[in-house]
Formats: sequence, structure tokens, C-alpha cells
Amino acid sequence: MKKIFATLVLSALMALPLSAQVKFGLKGGLNVTDMSLSSEVFDASNRTGFFIGPTVKVSLPLTGLAIDGSLLYDFRSAKVDNELNETKTIKQQQLAIPINLRYGVGLGSVASVFLFAGPQVGFNVGETDFNWKDTSNYSLKKSNFSVNVGMGVSLLTHLQLTANYNIACGKTADATLKNVGETLTDKEVHTRANAWQIALAYYF
Repeated sequence: MKKIFATLVLSALMALPLSAQVKFGLKGGLNVTDMSLSSEVFDASNRTGFFIGPTVKVSLPLTGLAIDGSLLYDFRSAKVDNELNETKTIKQQQLAIPINLRYGVGLGSVASVFLFAGPQVGFNVGETDFNWKDTSNYSLKKSNFSVNVGMGVSLLTHLQLTANYNIACGKTADATLKNVGETLTDKEVHTRANAWQIALAYYF
């Protein structure tokens, strides 16, 4: 999947016409982790995180169409309780690379609104294994693939405010509740960490 993503990004960059308008900027925002896992074994509570990094926007000659891409440090967390009522805060640190295709409609010379969607690949750069003493463990994947869907508004050609949902494609981590005495047997579940995101970007 990562090789396919890299090939698509390279092909898109090579296909950009010379008349395309390119703007560079800085993007940052907040995310709220929406973890999906088996509630019979683990229970998760949403937690707030953040992301920040450089971004680029390429406006295409076709009216309203553009492509944007970013390299973001993305921090997410969630409080997870296992079947034994033990609590652990899972912290995911990753380099996220979202690439979005967007279509916008101008609202005069001051503002425009747009819809966007596209793939994102993430590479974990922080801790990947979390343990509840000897009873449970939670292991993050080294990389993950997801899709963004959202909308935004551009103001005064420099400012951009967006809101989107980041949807995990495939599992984000493996979680295991280990055997404790004779009361429990080993239980393993696969988890997905989706996120609601709000971002502000400034283009120079």
C-alpha cells in the first residue's frame, strides 16, 4: 500500500502543468481520537491531541481544483481500560503525510469554501508498545494508511480553516488481554484509531 501511495504522489507531481500556482505555508491543529475496538475486552475514551508542520497548495488551471500536501508531526492519545479495570494512556506519535484533492467555490474576492478528500500515510516515531503490568499489552503498527474527508474555508488568500474526519484503513494496533490465573483466557483484538481534526493554515 505504501509503494502504491508513493507512486501516485510522484505521478501527480510529474503531471502538474507549468501554469499551476504553488503556495507554501504552515499548518497546525487539534485532533480527537475516535478509537474502534472490542468493548467486551477493552474500553477507550476519546482524548485530544495536536499536529503541526509545513504544507503546500497547488492550484490547478481548472477552475476550483487544487491539490495540497503536508508533512505533519501528529500526536494522538486515548485512555484505554482493560477487562480488569486497569487504565493505560496510549500515546501515538507519527509523521503524517496527507495528500488531498480539493474543489472550491469563491465567495467574492475575500473568501472561498472547498471540499477535500485524499489518502494519508503515517510513520510512527514514538513509543509503540504499552503494557498494563503483566496482564495486557497494546502494540502500535510501525506505519498506517488512512483517508481524509472534509471541508474548509480560505480567507484573504493567506488563511485557511478546515475540519475533517481521518478514517483508518486497516488496523492501527494489536491489543491483547493475557491469561490471569484460571479466570481469563488470552483475548486479542485489532484496533483502529480514527480522528476528528480541525486545522488552521497560513500560506505565505
